[in-house]
Amino acid sequence: MTSAAELRRFVHDSTGAMLDDLEQFVRIETPSDDRSSLDAGAAWVQQWMDRRLGPPTSYRRESGGPHGDTLVFSYAGTGAGAAAEPVCFLGHYDTVWPVGTIASMPFDVTGDVLRGPGVFDMKAGLVQAVWALRALEQTDRPRPPVRLVVNGDEEIGSPASRRHIEEQCRDAGAVLVFEPSADGAVKTARKGIGMFDVTLTGVEAHAGLDPRAGASAISALAEFVQLAHGLADLADGTSVNVGLVSGGTRHNVTAGAAYAGIDVRVATAAEAARIDDAFAAWRPSDPRVQVRVEGGWPRPVMTRSAGIGWLFAQAADVAAGLGLRLEETAVGGASDGNFAAALGRPVLDGLGAVGDGAHSRGEHATVSGLVERTVLAAALVAALAGES
Repeated sequence: MTSAAELRRFVHDSTGAMLDDLEQFVRIETPSDDRSSLDAGAAWVQQWMDRRLGPPTSYRRESGGPHGDTLVFSYAGTGAGAAAEPVCFLGHYDTVWPVGTIASMPFDVTGDVLRGPGVFDMKAGLVQAVWALRALEQTDRPRPPVRLVVNGDEEIGSPASRRHIEEQCRDAGAVLVFEPSADGAVKTARKGIGMFDVTLTGVEAHAGLDPRAGASAISALAEFVQLAHGLADLADGTSVNVGLVSGGTRHNVTAGAAYAGIDVRVATAAEAARIDDAFAAWRPSDPRVQVRVEGGWPRPVMTRSAGIGWLFAQAADVAAGLGLRLEETAVGGASDGNFAAALGRPVLDGLGAVGDGAHSRGEHATVSGLVERTVLAAALVAALAGES
């Protein structure tokens, strides 16, 4: 029996156990803003991985402070892959769903469709990652050294885990991200995300008795909103959204303060620099209004580099050997893969669930995708270990 056929048979025969794992995982609700729930989720992940993969070569749990901790499991390479460059798996156990969602959105398997909070983004992806490694072990296939990094703050931008992710990915020969696929396609380019807070301070005055005495922060904010939206260049992949505004105190008081919260997406580092320069150079038409722009780029651009192209070609070849056609795409969202790509590492994102509806009540994945992607991930890791 060929190695691919062995992997297929093992994963197919393990489908029931994989679904059991996924159900347990989904039932443990892990919203990004609930530290006690995240602790319970992290404890389950650690116990589950020990049960499915055995004790890791090394294990670290990095504190997330007020956020979810980051778990780092390292496994030695085996067979021909023992001396290969390490491969880093990235995934997260936090979700956008508040505690209690499971009551109105229960885990369910109907035919080929899996439902439940976080099933698509991205608990099914983590199940696939773990079972891919288990499949290699159980079929005696080689693997490179593997670091599996699982964080609990991805959905809020990975503020605590970013440095740990970068540390683990810095020398990786490949980084595999088990975020959901895009209609089955893997993601070889992602936009960078800019998050900015603009605070304007004007001069309060009685708007009726002395309208010239005040300097309106709201008027200045209106100017800034026009500037910001004018910086969008959709043809070049740049979008700008002023998503939050506030200001003023009363109808008859010239506004002494105003605020805007802004989301920017860019496809290139040059566009990020253009936005930075424009925000830094802007001044209100009324010089009495003071402006402060804070924030930056919590997710750098993931450009389809030569290394990313090489890794996709490897995955596409492996998929073809399994009788599959693997597509690639560029998306506007970002992930922890952006950090690895910014370090110059070959990254393949979207290896996780096949389905749709992330962050919505329609969130779902497929059983067939769970099986197919587990086999693909296992075969790709074996190929990275040198198995032909």
